[in-house]
Amino acid sequence: MRKKVISDRDAAALIKDGDVLTTSGFVGIGVPDALLAAVEKRFLETGHPKNLSLLFAAGQGDGDKRGLNHLGHEGLLKRVVGGHWGLIPKVAALAVDGKIEGWNLPQGCISQLFRDIAAGKPGMITKVGLETFVDPRNGGGAINDISVEPQVELMTRGAEEFLFYPAPKLTVAFLRGTTADETGNVTMEREALTIDNLAQAMAVKNAGGIVIVQVERLARGRSLPPREVQIPGILVDAVVVAPPELHMQTYRTAFSHAFTNRIRTPDSEIPKVPLDARKAIARRSAFELPVNGVINLGIGMPEGVAAVAAEESLLDHLTLTAEPGVIGGQPASGLDFGAAVDVDAVIPQNAQFDFYDGGGLDMACLGLAQADAFGNVNVSRFGPRLAGAGGFINISQNAKSLVFAGTFTAKGIDVEIGDGQLEIRAEGASRKFLECVEQVTFSGRRAARLGQPVLYVTERCVFRLHTEGLQLIEVAPGVDIERDIIAQMDFRPIIEEVHEMDARIFRAEPMDLKRELLHLDLPDRIALNDEMGRLFINFEKMRIRSLEDIEQVRKQVMEVCGPRSEKVDVVVNYDGFQLDDDIASDYAEMVTDLEGRFYRTVTRYSGSAFMRLKLGNTLSNTSPHIFETREAAQAFLEQTE
Repeated sequence: MRKKVISDRDAAALIKDGDVLTTSGFVGIGVPDALLAAVEKRFLETGHPKNLSLLFAAGQGDGDKRGLNHLGHEGLLKRVVGGHWGLIPKVAALAVDGKIEGWNLPQGCISQLFRDIAAGKPGMITKVGLETFVDPRNGGGAINDISVEPQVELMTRGAEEFLFYPAPKLTVAFLRGTTADETGNVTMEREALTIDNLAQAMAVKNAGGIVIVQVERLARGRSLPPREVQIPGILVDAVVVAPPELHMQTYRTAFSHAFTNRIRTPDSEIPKVPLDARKAIARRSAFELPVNGVINLGIGMPEGVAAVAAEESLLDHLTLTAEPGVIGGQPASGLDFGAAVDVDAVIPQNAQFDFYDGGGLDMACLGLAQADAFGNVNVSRFGPRLAGAGGFINISQNAKSLVFAGTFTAKGIDVEIGDGQLEIRAEGASRKFLECVEQVTFSGRRAARLGQPVLYVTERCVFRLHTEGLQLIEVAPGVDIERDIIAQMDFRPIIEEVHEMDARIFRAEPMDLKRELLHLDLPDRIALNDEMGRLFINFEKMRIRSLEDIEQVRKQVMEVCGPRSEKVDVVVNYDGFQLDDDIASDYAEMVTDLEGRFYRTVTRYSGSAFMRLKLGNTLSNTSPHIFETREAAQAFLEQTE
């Protein structure tokens, strides 16, 4: 049994020319660097192994030399299919230059494909990737002209379209764990994630291939707690003990007990973010956070939303997740991305994507690199620079609501924020809002057709996905629409009613967002003048987006009006009010019920023509009187009296 423990050099020698390799890892977590470095060394010394094929889900690298960058040598690789390429520039350069065959497929689909390969299935069927660059009608994910063998097929079932991802035969797996016993059982107690290790091991083993696992320590045979074994010994052919420098917990952190989630960190250790463009964007995005909802935050700009949620004391009322399997807690950032502290659970990556693809996300906040007039977004390919889609396609296509977050321009943008204002001191050299994006990673047309709510949040303005394209709906205080927005775009967005972004976003102090999102301010919003017999309801800048929100309003009105024997006259302020379409009828039923029980005459007002029209349609059964100003609403009420 001890023969399973071998050197990294002997492990590299097991790889044959033409093998099909799969590797574990997410950014800098769980990457078998000792094994990858040994293969690189052998190739540079002997020219073997050569012409390898590589299949990986998440990007595994540091943007320089580590991770899959060890394999970035001409001749070592023949073809690569991967989810995210941005952190592996050496391999990406080979693909972009046409020196290897290469495809970029959705990370979640590759992750799930490991499991389907293990089960002996011919491939997987999904809607993920439709109408993006992965769709065979738009290139099938091919990175260059020599990549001609289809990796994705379009199919129909009934009247619906699907994509079929064929299953390749894998011959070698490089995986990583913490402890291995003499029989090859592997635990992962010091790893930040479990990722797809079990599925990859099964996929390779069932295909007759070899599974090699990198660990940091050994244990006596059958001495490991069975429930902690993540990769059973029956699936493992060889074990390699790695030196500490090639077995860091993440590429930024050698080891943190907090990332194992066996301890919880004090709140004081969660850093606060300075007030800059990044934080302003994160703050505006945080207004969309669904209370008690499940959320995914992407890498880069959206990471700041977690810090804002912590600053606003909202983390206990949200469930933040990350695609490699983290549920709850606060996700880490940078080269720690994928890890998290104070989590509720860590599940396999493929299971997380099952949850995402099935519609489990109430909201996702993802990065914004390029957008066009139709709301299409590109985060994956910029001329010769290959970033890759990662989990972006799975997440963006299936979240119930979506926020894209990023600066309005790139490369040199300089803004000053303070006292509730934003000043643009220097414009970025690169535009993000283009006539056509270079590659469609997210299909705005498809989302609009399906009715998916989508916002595009920048430091100076907010756009909404309209059925006809991008619509400007908010502008930061201090920003001129024509000079600072339209003049910096390649197209003119739809412009109807434009509101000012909340000034709290641009002030240093916390925004008190918890009070607003949890409707803790309802007692201040619903006030009764008992002498006049008049109820004042202030719904200014309030958002109703769940049945729970509706019920909170109902209870507060009942608490105020219930003790009275006579009905009251009502004035309602709907300025800046938002009502989600899917619960509009429920809201109308609540209003009808309250009118019948407590109200005599009701007047409403809103400065928004769109809101007046929407309220008129929503509350049509109540014969609503909806005015443009408070004065007009009160005048009607006094006239009626």
